[in-house]
Parts: sequence; structure tokens; C-alpha cells
Amino acid sequence: QLVEYGGGLVQAGGSLRLSCAASGLTFSSIGVGWFRQAPGKEREFVAHVSFASGRTYYADSVKGRFTISRDNAKNMVYLQMNSLKPEDTAVYYCAARISSASSYSSLEGYAYWGQGTLVTVSS
Repeated sequence: QLVEYGGGLVQAGGSLRLSCAASGLTFSSIGVGWFRQAPGKEREFVAHVSFASGRTYYADSVKGRFTISRDNAKNMVYLQMNSLKPEDTAVYYCAARISSASSYSSLEGYAYWGQGTLVTVSS
């Protein structure tokens, strides 16, 4: 299982960095993704980093504001969030992508979900 931390309360326009701690097993996976779920809404894709290529992918809503990165030595994946907006308020989850049968943005290919960390952006 992955463990996320780093959430909190921030004003609009501010920044936060989320961290995702992963075991060696999960780092044998295809990649790691960040998802988020706002109250009353479905869980949605935020960002993904591919282990093989190092390529990163983002949802249109966060492109240019969020950056996903990986520290191989520490078995960590980070999500740097800048220019935060109230609509970014959600519980953020990281998960390991274990199947390439579905898109990197689809929940179906992911496992070892963390418990989530709450990000609240005030206006």
C-alpha cells in the first residue's frame, strides 16, 4: 500500500507538495498516478509518471500548475501543486499502475491505493 501525506489548508494561489511513499514492490509497477476526489464527485485522474520512460501525463485541469516527479533512491513520488484554486479542493490519492491494458488515466489499471490526504483551497 502507498502512503500519501502533505495535504492541508492553503489559500487560493498558494502551493502545496504532496508526497507518496511506496514500497519496493510497487516500484516494480508501470508507474504511479495521482487521483483526487471532491465531495460528491467521482474520483478523477490528476497526473501519472511512467517508470520506464519517465514521461509524465496530466489532466487538462492541472496542466501547467501541477508537476509530478519521482525520487528513485527514496521510493517517493511527489505532486507539486502551484497556483491552487478552490476547485482543486479534494482528497488526493496516489496509486501504483499495475496494468497497461487501460489508459494511465483510468482507475482500472491501478492498485495499492493510499488512504488519501485532504487538500483544501480557500478563496
